[in-house]
Amino acid sequence: MANAPPRILAVLGALGLALLCAAAVPAAAQNCGCQAGYCCSKFGYCGTTDDYCGDGCQSGPCRSSGSSSSGGGNVGSVVTDAFFNGIKNQAASGCEGKNFYTRSAFLSAANSYKSFGGGSVAGKREIAAFFAHVTHETGHFCYISEINKNNAYCDSSNKQWPCAAGQKYYGRGPLQISWNYNYGPAGKAIGFNGLANPNKVAQDAVIAFKTALWYWTNNVHGVMSQGFGATIRAINGALECNGKNTAQMNARVGYYKQYCRQLGVDPGPNLTC
Repeated sequence: MANAPPRILAVLGALGLALLCAAAVPAAAQNCGCQAGYCCSKFGYCGTTDDYCGDGCQSGPCRSSGSSSSGGGNVGSVVTDAFFNGIKNQAASGCEGKNFYTRSAFLSAANSYKSFGGGSVAGKREIAAFFAHVTHETGHFCYISEINKNNAYCDSSNKQWPCAAGQKYYGRGPLQISWNYNYGPAGKAIGFNGLANPNKVAQDAVIAFKTALWYWTNNVHGVMSQGFGATIRAINGALECNGKNTAQMNARVGYYKQYCRQLGVDPGPNLTC
């Protein structure tokens, strides 16, 4: 190499520089936080191919592509009528959600999120975790929207997803999604104007479940391997973790353990946050 002609050295030098630049690009995205439509791979990089959105995908529009993924279908065989209605039937007959939330709406929404759940142990734990949070957030599918609708939940400093005049972004749907910076990207990903019409989440059960699964896929799915406690932290950690509200935290844990028993899986370690 030391005796290589100058032209070859120049070519090799340019090639080396190009490789260094190429290597620097994904490194900058190693912690993910990918833009809409991009997956965060199991190694922490952003992209759209199966290398990023397949097995081990942490967030984004993940899709199952092998047995090691927690997804892969079979959600309908796990979330049976008995399981779903067993939750909903505990709500009072006068609850607004009794005739809104349905298993068919959930399954329709789940078809758009292939990385979610499945028949494996990891898949069943994820389903149990999702419904534990849903049960807690909605009171066994009683509430479509949060009770206190006075707070607009508008972060005016967020210029990417600006609040629309006259709209409030309080909690709606199975996971009570709130804030403009959630409604905006959720609507864009699903196909409705979340900023101009946030109430769509409270009017269409399929969109309600899609919105919940969008939030789950982007914020919770990637921490399932860390235990149920990590999912609490991802959803409401600022208010419930580190001893801030142990009663609420323990209520979520109780539902999760109950649903794991029903689905025939061990709940795993690290249940609290």
